[in-house]
Amino acid sequence: MIKIRIDVDYPYASRMKSFLYVALRIKSNKSEGYLKLSRIIAQMINESPEQIKAYWFFTPYTIPDRRMLELLNNEKHEVALHVATDPFKEWKTLEKKTNCKIQYYTIHGTQRVLARLLWGRKLNQARAPIPQDFPLKCFHDRPEHTMSLDRNRYLHGYETVVEQAQGWIQQGVIITLHPDWLFRISKKTKRGPIYDALKTMLDVDSDLDTISIRKSLSVQVARDFREYYKSINPTKAFLTKLQIRGADIFTFIERKWCSDTTTTINPSPEWIKTQDNIALLKIKDYQTWWNTIGKKTRNMVRKAEKDNIQISVTPQTDKLAEGIWKIYNETPIRQGRAFPHYGETLKTIAANMHTEKNSTYITAYLGEELAGFIQILHGDNIAILSNILSMQKYSDKAVNNALIAKAIEVCVEKNEHWLMYGRIGNHPSLDRFKENNGFTKFPITRYYIPLTSKGKLATKLGLHQELKDALPDSIKYPLLPAVNWASRTKMRAKIALKKGEAQEI
Repeated sequence: MIKIRIDVDYPYASRMKSFLYVALRIKSNKSEGYLKLSRIIAQMINESPEQIKAYWFFTPYTIPDRRMLELLNNEKHEVALHVATDPFKEWKTLEKKTNCKIQYYTIHGTQRVLARLLWGRKLNQARAPIPQDFPLKCFHDRPEHTMSLDRNRYLHGYETVVEQAQGWIQQGVIITLHPDWLFRISKKTKRGPIYDALKTMLDVDSDLDTISIRKSLSVQVARDFREYYKSINPTKAFLTKLQIRGADIFTFIERKWCSDTTTTINPSPEWIKTQDNIALLKIKDYQTWWNTIGKKTRNMVRKAEKDNIQISVTPQTDKLAEGIWKIYNETPIRQGRAFPHYGETLKTIAANMHTEKNSTYITAYLGEELAGFIQILHGDNIAILSNILSMQKYSDKAVNNALIAKAIEVCVEKNEHWLMYGRIGNHPSLDRFKENNGFTKFPITRYYIPLTSKGKLATKLGLHQELKDALPDSIKYPLLPAVNWASRTKMRAKIALKKGEAQEI
């Protein structure tokens, strides 16, 4: 049995908004964002296959509304009182508003004088006094030990706290947490973020493992960063999860090349349908590909062999990670733009390399030195070139062409008929390289699903797409030199700043 105590101190994910509501004594729960973080936790508990008893302690400013109560209407949950200032009044109000029989209470405390004023206490009152005749049981008096998930996640990190939590559960320890720190971290109070640990502990939300959310102006756009690897047909329950977690829009692609009738998409009239593309190569066999590419490209592949570039499939080892690290940190600028992996540590690169299990690394060695590599990710009916990179000092040896040729061989051996290499349309020189190696611009359909009123407004105003995708080529291409210059300048300023900080130390 997992026992959890949840202190719901504040009504909103925004601390400033919560402080304002408490200070002004506003107890309205009609806002869309009211108890949003608490609802996420309640939903996670309800979906968990584990045996759980969650004790929810609400203040006068966080009384559960209808949406929250619907999530708390099973044996996994118990509503309780988190005393703020007036125990009797708050107890009666909570029972009346929730129609629940309250058994337990805890006391909301604070050490800061300003916070005491905020909650309406006297300056010398860290906590509200509890009358001797108060009939509820004090949860603080329970015999079980308690451990703070908020604080331990901050102090020890994800992996350690998950391991600790397993021990706590076996020992019957009550795990305490505050919804405030579900996604946020506070260096001042040394708390959070607890979502990853809680998710693992409850064994839920595996369908959100590959979801990322980017902010476009004030709109949160969610996407599955494995959308090219697998077919997506979003369910109502899945979209509701995203909406509760703060996403305004969900976007995904239709993988028509897979011809999988089991994932036929029936779009709602509210979904926005747009055109996107990928650089795609259909593979029959190696010789067919070889005959398709031009004579110049074939000569480039031969040149790499003549220059003693050794191409092979390589296991994911520490030696490979070190070679990739040297390539990443060879130069901060590649193809006229800032290189995003410049400055990454060997530890980070090794961890990322070992995390991706379903992949193949193809390497190009010149003697003992890694001159270049390709990472192929194997998805559902498609292989994807996730990484292709080589040392700039060997740019005259056609390393990348040789790596592509070997990638075709690997796909043929694995009976994979489709190879994807990013998109076409945002980098002219790279686009030419893709086309010279047999990749074509393959049109695909992308959907944008508004999840909130803000999302609906954004799609109507055309704010759902990234700027580089929204602009027509006639405007975008002339702007690319300026964009590249800004990217290089930002990277050089970042490097200069780091050097200055290092000299000061």
